[in-house]
Amino acid sequence: MTYSDVIIKRLSALCEERNITVNKLATLSGITQSTVENIMSGKTKNPKLKTLHKLAIGLNMSVSELLDFPEMNETIFEDE
Repeated sequence: MTYSDVIIKRLSALCEERNITVNKLATLSGITQSTVENIMSGKTKNPKLKTLHKLAIGLNMSVSELLDFPEMNETIFEDE
């Protein structure tokens, strides 16, 4: 599993849990829909911390909460 795969899985789960779309996540986060779509499609392999911070704020959580989940903590990432 790649870092990108794990981020996609986490954001997808959070959107589903909160019943929001990618477009709504972008709006809540104050970033463009294309940026979120690029992350979600795997086109952006390594999102910047600043982007992750904005996504976390949009999801009403801290960056540490956003990144604190089993796949992130237990995966040995493949090179991309």
